[in-house]
Amino acid sequence: MRFWYKTFKIILKPFYKLYYNPKIYNKENLEVEGPVIYAANHIHLMDQCNIIINTKRVIIYMAKKEYFDSIKTRWFFKMVGCIPVDRSIHDKNATNKALEILKNGGAIGIFPEGTRNKTKEKLLPFKFGAVSLANKSNATIVPIAISGTYKFRSKDLKIKVGEPFKVKNNNLEEANNHLYKTILKMLNELNVYKK
Repeated sequence: MRFWYKTFKIILKPFYKLYYNPKIYNKENLEVEGPVIYAANHIHLMDQCNIIINTKRVIIYMAKKEYFDSIKTRWFFKMVGCIPVDRSIHDKNATNKALEILKNGGAIGIFPEGTRNKTKEKLLPFKFGAVSLANKSNATIVPIAISGTYKFRSKDLKIKVGEPFKVKNNNLEEANNHLYKTILKMLNELNVYKK
């Protein structure tokens, strides 16, 4: 998996950057040692690419199982090591695979909204998966905000990386609220950058 992940990254990174022209702020916050969860808002299928191309870490993303059901996308998601998640249930199998990666010092990518945001709201309510995994594995959470449009040589595709943090005192609600508010604040800041 690591071979294909790194191969695809080497090949696709320059084309992705040339085509979409993403701008990233506070990139240094991505470089966290040990178990880490990269948690971002979700507006487009390509969201994870903005994070993958900007860190040396190998990030295993949790992706809806429908991507693994389609012959068009199954091969790619399997080759880069994504974890299929059945969103219709509390998928313990997916959770256990993610925990195993984190407990071995790996990196997981999660979209706490659980699905792409196709509404006019800046954020959908956050599910507790990211903070729950972080609490069980002592992983660091890195909040990430993504804003803009995915088009050729985009002028407004921007990514901002927040300060890494850990879940304190097993307080999942407090951690989830902090994650939500941090990403919302960064989204508002990115909107200012556009002007």
